[in-house]
Amino acid sequence: MTNTQSLFGADTIVLPQGGPLYLQLKRWIEAAVASGAIRPGDALPSERDLAQRVDVSRVTVRKAMQQLVQDGVLVQRHGSGTFVAPQTPRVEQSLSQLTSFAEDMARRGMAVHSTWLDRGLYDASPEETVVLGLSPNERVARVERLRITGDMPLAIERAAISAAILPDPENVGTSLYAHLEKTGNRPVRAIQRIRAVSINASDAALLGVKQGEPMLQIERTSYLPSGRVIEFTRSVYRGDTYDFVAELRIADETRSRK
Repeated sequence: MTNTQSLFGADTIVLPQGGPLYLQLKRWIEAAVASGAIRPGDALPSERDLAQRVDVSRVTVRKAMQQLVQDGVLVQRHGSGTFVAPQTPRVEQSLSQLTSFAEDMARRGMAVHSTWLDRGLYDASPEETVVLGLSPNERVARVERLRITGDMPLAIERAAISAAILPDPENVGTSLYAHLEKTGNRPVRAIQRIRAVSINASDAALLGVKQGEPMLQIERTSYLPSGRVIEFTRSVYRGDTYDFVAELRIADETRSRK
C-alpha cells in the first residue's frame, strides 16, 4: 500500500477545526507532509476523489491545492496530477559570527563549490566610492560568484574591495576571507542588512527560480581592526533554502537605567 493510499484510505479523515474548509484541508495536508505520512514524489488523489473522500466540494479542494502549490508544498504536472514537492534542504547561518560562505558550509560538513561570474578590476561606482571610502579615480576589485552545494545553487555573492587591498582578484580561491588573511586584511566585524526583494530575470536564471520570486538580499559592510571599511558585499540568497538565526539576550537592566 502506498503512502497516499494509506493516508486517504478507509479511515475517517478529521480536518483540523477553525477557519474556512479549504484552510482546514490545507493544514491537514501540510501536517501529513511534515510528519512524513506522505513523502516527496507521492501523488495525491484527483480533485473529485479527494472531495468525495473528505466530503467537501471540488471548489474547496481546488482552492486548498492552489494554496499548497503557491507555498511550494505541492507541485502540479500537466496531464499527470498533483504531487508532494521535492524537499529543499535548508541551511542555517548564524548572524552572530563573521565567517565566509566556504567556512560556514565547511563547519556544517556541507560540500560547496562556486561558479565564477566575474573577477576583475573596475572603475569604482559612486556607491562603492562612498562606502569603501575611496579617493577619486581609485579602482575596485569585484568578485562575483554563484555559490552551490551539491547541485543546488544557493546564493549569488558580489563583493567589492579597494584595488589597493586586492590587486589580484583573479587569484581568489574558494574563500575570499582566506585570501585577504594572507595579507593581513581579513575583516573582523561587519554590519549586515537583510531585506526581502523580488529577483530579476538574470539572477533568477542563475539560481534556477522564477523571475519575481521573493529572495533575501544581504548587504554587508566589513571592517578591519583599524575601523577602515575593507569590503562591501551585496548578495542574493534563495529564501527557500536559507534561514538566518540570531541569538537575542535581554539588555542589562542596570545599564538601561543609566
